[in-house]
Amino acid sequence: MSDPLNGHEIWVVWGGIFRDTSFQELEQGTEELLGPFHSQAAAEKAWLERMRRMVDIASHRLFVLRALPTPKAGA
Repeated sequence: MSDPLNGHEIWVVWGGIFRDTSFQELEQGTEELLGPFHSQAAAEKAWLERMRRMVDIASHRLFVLRALPTPKAGA
């Protein structure tokens, strides 16, 4: 199977409003996914802008995640 990232890494921002502050389970329908972004800096900028808008909700949490290319077989 070919690598959908074509050897490049991408960044996404994922999260939402969690059921409680243990941040283990998202409230249904609150999921957020922003991106993809081609740099960590761009993803962090989007994260910061979104978090500033949701600062009053203690159980809202977003994470910056990196997707890596799939290793080639035998590598």
